[in-house]
Amino acid sequence: MYIDRLLRIIAGSFIVLSLLLAHFHNINWLWFTGFVGLNLFQSGFTNWCPMITILEKAGVPKFPKECCGK
Repeated sequence: MYIDRLLRIIAGSFIVLSLLLAHFHNINWLWFTGFVGLNLFQSGFTNWCPMITILEKAGVPKFPKECCGK
């Protein structure tokens, strides 16, 4: 796994999980869904995402092994 792919998996999981929690537990979980969406939106403009920083510090590689841009 590499950062770009793992980031999409984590963001998608957060959104689906928060939607399920909002449906089955408490509607206020939709605030978390909105937070994730806004973070994805701002990262499109600023090219900065807190989760990428966390994944880099965890040692997740930026590119797949077969990529020439290592």
